[in-house]
Amino acid sequence: MLTDEAKRMRTARNDRTSHERAGSVANLMNTEYSPGRAQAIAYANVALVKYWGKRDADLNLPDVGSVSIALDALWTRTRVELDPALERDSFELDGQIEAHGSGRVTALLTRMRSIGGSETRSRVFSQNNFPTGAGLASSASGFAALVTAADRAYGLGLSLSRLSELARIGSGSAARSIFGGYVEMHRGELPDGSDSVAEPLATAADWPLAVVIAVSERGRKSVGSTEGMQRTAQTSPFYSAWVNNQPDDLALARTAIAARDFDALAHVSEASALALHGLAMSARPGLLYFNATTMECLHRIRHLRGRGVAVFFTVDAGPQVKAICAPEAADTVAAALEDVPGVTEILRAGLGGGAVSMDDGQT
Repeated sequence: MLTDEAKRMRTARNDRTSHERAGSVANLMNTEYSPGRAQAIAYANVALVKYWGKRDADLNLPDVGSVSIALDALWTRTRVELDPALERDSFELDGQIEAHGSGRVTALLTRMRSIGGSETRSRVFSQNNFPTGAGLASSASGFAALVTAADRAYGLGLSLSRLSELARIGSGSAARSIFGGYVEMHRGELPDGSDSVAEPLATAADWPLAVVIAVSERGRKSVGSTEGMQRTAQTSPFYSAWVNNQPDDLALARTAIAARDFDALAHVSEASALALHGLAMSARPGLLYFNATTMECLHRIRHLRGRGVAVFFTVDAGPQVKAICAPEAADTVAAALEDVPGVTEILRAGLGGGAVSMDDGQT
């Protein structure tokens, strides 16, 4: 629980940081485009109907579809620079040469080079404005920004659907971050994954919502999503039921979004989140992504909704709790969650747009 002075300091810091983030993005958007060099920004997303499990690990093909919303305050910006002198790609994340995940970056760039008939390697510089690998979908925004920048740098001119397919190869959730607002990711049926892509369901302007995120841990989770999915699929006795039930949840979410039915979306989203974590716990050995703070936040959100506040929760593979609410309820929700013992930071977002090339302002 934070003291009043700590709350004031954090509010001031968050306000200042939001201003700095906006200024930083604006400055990058003014950067002139040059051949072989491109920049892009993409936004994290949070799944309301969850994705967990793969039918093909090499192509990152999901065993189930999913529905998500983009978050305008959590972004990754990435610059790709072609360099004929390089013998291999280099990847820098948040100012540090990155070994974790560099293989996936190179594999994705190799695939994109093959599309354009190029052999030129690249330097990749990427920056997140939120914690990496902590259950806040940094891989989603990261790979969506990467394919958008690489598409421009290599002069490929690929469609959004094709970019979604490529982003999925880097991270399953990244396919959704190519688009903004409300997005559905299709499981697909084809072995090559060409039909396993995302598509928009509604824009952020169609149904504005707010998201309040209660952060309780900033480090990388001990078991990553890829490993967790594999373990769950191989060992959980409930995995087939999870896969078989997913089409019903997807249909409920589509209907709720089309009708702007908050209660219906709350019901299916909370059910999907709890089912995912129950499934993960049933793996052997079980996966525990929640912590004590997570549980208290869930109870707090349920209590608020019982009082008539338009809010519901979702939690991805990590301890951070996302409270989705009506915009007018955001202050109330944030105040309730920041008083939960163990909450170290409150992040606030609206619904965001799709991945954008910073060089021409176009997706």
